[in-house]
Amino acid sequence: MTSRAQMTPSPPIADQKWNFAVNLVERTFVTFGFSMISVTTILPLLVMELTSSKVAIGLVPAIFMVGTMVPQLFTANYTESLPYKRPFVSRFALLGGRVPHFLIALVVWRLAADFPGAALILIYLLLATAACSNGVVIPAWLDLIAKVIPVHMRGLFFGIGNGLGALLGVAGGLLAGQILSALDFPNNFALCFLLAFVALTISWLGVTLTREPRSSNTKAPIRFWAYLQNVPSILKHNPNYARYLVSQALATLGGVGTAFLIIYANETYGLTGTQVGALTAVLIGSQAVANLGWGLVGDRQGHKTVLACGAICIAAAITATWAGGAYRWLWVAFILLGAGSAANSVSSMSIVLEFGLAEDRPTYVGLTNTALAPTTLLAPIIGGVLIETLGYVPTFAGAAVCAGVGGLLMALWFREPRKVAQSKTANV
Repeated sequence: MTSRAQMTPSPPIADQKWNFAVNLVERTFVTFGFSMISVTTILPLLVMELTSSKVAIGLVPAIFMVGTMVPQLFTANYTESLPYKRPFVSRFALLGGRVPHFLIALVVWRLAADFPGAALILIYLLLATAACSNGVVIPAWLDLIAKVIPVHMRGLFFGIGNGLGALLGVAGGLLAGQILSALDFPNNFALCFLLAFVALTISWLGVTLTREPRSSNTKAPIRFWAYLQNVPSILKHNPNYARYLVSQALATLGGVGTAFLIIYANETYGLTGTQVGALTAVLIGSQAVANLGWGLVGDRQGHKTVLACGAICIAAAITATWAGGAYRWLWVAFILLGAGSAANSVSSMSIVLEFGLAEDRPTYVGLTNTALAPTTLLAPIIGGVLIETLGYVPTFAGAAVCAGVGGLLMALWFREPRKVAQSKTANV
């Protein structure tokens, strides 16, 4: 018996190769672009130039991640009705996802030195605009990827794409470090954002060139509140998916610490711009290597294994930062952080595509990210509050425990979704 998930025909082989190539361009340059304004290193330092508040620094990853996550459930219903996803993705990705970074470059250049408070507010608003625009299109974009990239190649696709971007990102990190050292504030950060905008615009071309087949299993849209009322039934009838959400939420709490690693390092060791660039390059270089490795593991063993190992790497990175007691341990910490981040970037998107039927994919994507949004929002904000009240070490210790326990739950509590699907097929 053939499942409904198999009813949409695959694109021709020539189109599959084309789509793999042009979407690698998208993955490569989007990764490179964000390396120039790294939410782990560059952006926290920019905010630190504008304010001394640790909570303000913690808002950076919170805005970035929550803006990306929250809108997804609200657009998934509309996405499921679209026979073609690419036009919708292309429009929002350019105007909302790319242009704000150019505007941030202008804000930093013109306002940061003389009006830091106003600049910070505008930066937050523009970051939120870019993040929310990305969140609006992610269900449609991931469904597009699922349509044009076969399931047995998705790990390889994300691994190679993120890996190539990370290799460019090594150069980007070093370039950003040189820019931060060579130019005075605020011109140094403004140039980083301008270069990021150029790279992100190139990545947009990869989406626009995708050859997308028409979906044969679209759904008619229903009223929004009726759609939301159907969401709890997903958790009720798919307990394995619910266990995944709990495990991932706990692992996400490890993000309490990651946003402040570079701030702790800077306050402890007095980092130069060149050292910040070197650590960014180490971070992205380890992502480059790990992306390909995690992609192969995900395709062969399943993405659950990758996510579990990634959470353990995050816990180890946080521990190495404060327990090492020497600058050289920062290299170990950022290598582990890169490996953990790569695991999440390769497999957190891929695994969600395997929980439901093809016509339900946008809902699973939107529900996953919206459900995890509160944890993602609270983690860095809680981190900022805890650091200001308790200090770095207790906060880092708690974050490491959360990430480690989340990793163990990933490994032991829920089943690999593709194996669940295979067992159901075998029983039909």
